[in-house]
Amino acid sequence: MARISLRRWTPVSGQIIAHNWWRQVAIAPSAFGISNMATEVISQSWLAGLATSLNVPEAAVRLLASILLGFPLALFHRYKLYGKEQTLQHIFFILSGLSIGYWNYGTDILHSAFSLCVTYLILKIVGGTNLSVIMSFVFNLTYLLVGYYTTSTEEYDIKWTMPQCVLTLRLIGLAFDLYDGRKKEEKLSASQKETALKSVPSFLEIAAYIYFPGSFLVGPQFSMNRYLKYVNGELRDPDSSNELPPCIVPGFLRALAGFGYIVVFQLGSMYVSDDYIVDSSFSNESFWKRWFLLGLWGRVNLYKYISCWLITEGVCIVFGITYNGKDENGVQRWDGCANVKLLVFENATQFNHYILSFNTNTNHWCAEYIYKRLKFLGSKFYSQAATLIFLAVWHGFHSGYYICFFIEFIIMYFEKDIGPVLNSNKKLQAHLSNPIIAVLVWFVMKIYTFVFMGYALIPFVLLKHSKYLQVFATFHFLGHILFMGYPLIAPFLKSLIRENRQRSHNE
Repeated sequence: MARISLRRWTPVSGQIIAHNWWRQVAIAPSAFGISNMATEVISQSWLAGLATSLNVPEAAVRLLASILLGFPLALFHRYKLYGKEQTLQHIFFILSGLSIGYWNYGTDILHSAFSLCVTYLILKIVGGTNLSVIMSFVFNLTYLLVGYYTTSTEEYDIKWTMPQCVLTLRLIGLAFDLYDGRKKEEKLSASQKETALKSVPSFLEIAAYIYFPGSFLVGPQFSMNRYLKYVNGELRDPDSSNELPPCIVPGFLRALAGFGYIVVFQLGSMYVSDDYIVDSSFSNESFWKRWFLLGLWGRVNLYKYISCWLITEGVCIVFGITYNGKDENGVQRWDGCANVKLLVFENATQFNHYILSFNTNTNHWCAEYIYKRLKFLGSKFYSQAATLIFLAVWHGFHSGYYICFFIEFIIMYFEKDIGPVLNSNKKLQAHLSNPIIAVLVWFVMKIYTFVFMGYALIPFVLLKHSKYLQVFATFHFLGHILFMGYPLIAPFLKSLIRENRQRSHNE
């Protein structure tokens, strides 16, 4: 789960959320004779004034403004470079991404360039082998972790490690894709066939791929094959290949939805904030009110991620890189880089619904390159545990990440273990076919996901054990007791349900 905040608007999960895009605007004027220093002073002064008037941190305004500046970049590419010579497009993307990175992090942008060069050498020398995958994985993850160790503080840090998170997954995935490309096609899954690379891309292609301005700092994740098809002009409706793709309206509509979530986040954070749930006034609330406020707080925190993902997805749509064929009605789809499925998310009644709908690109990446590659473990249980450990490590060293993903793991274990047993109880399912009972069950399940998602987010948001343990204590560690205690009572509970099923069958 990537993390952001209008107070802090910084990343985390997935996928990862970037922040300082606004500053890129100062790079372009310098090419016309305006000094970077003068432009930076002007932009910082303007941002500071706007942030003060809105009563939000300057970093939040910079994040939002810089994301929005992705739209003019996309429009420039659309009308000047779309469908043109590939090398020109590569250079445009590289210069744009590097300028954005330098504007945000100065010479620290060299960390991404160093990772690019090392990975390219690995792929050129031993690409397509098991060794290349291991070397790319170890190098890129280690480099990221060293960055965390040398730069992190007790707060969320806006440093070069943010885009490095996105870069780490891309470069590891690139090694896997080349490895898949050397396999026999019949041994590949459907998704692997779409991403497999038959040969090592050129240095220019890889550099343009990782510095693509619509996703360099914030994601979303997409494959090298998608990028190559995009610059080759293949990601478009073949029936209208001579026309510019009709992606502008879908892109701006997606961004508009993001602004709607920003409004909800702003209003919600006025009522429940991170500071409030660690304050004594929160613990003094009644027991049931605390649970409701916790669920509301968790929801508000998720909305800040969703708002950013929707706007950045809108940028990628306007670029045209999200083309995903046509639906059953022949309407072009632009959800190829979607990072959230709003209908599934808003109607979630199980934690698995959140996984299927929230930060989907990072979840998909982990499923394809971590979870499914661990078949040799011979257990979905161990594969899922290892995948969540990877996610926690990828986020950093804060203990809150590990506790959060542990809670996710035990909740998912509970759902996957008890779900099939409940579904096999014919008598129970017959009762659920009653519309009134079905509505009541839906309401209970909504409360369940609403409340315990907030519970699971406590360590992820607060990070420090001194904070999240204090909040857990406010709830008497009830979530831990319920889900960690479930395996102890599971045999009795499942036998009881099966007995009811058998009795129903006999009747």
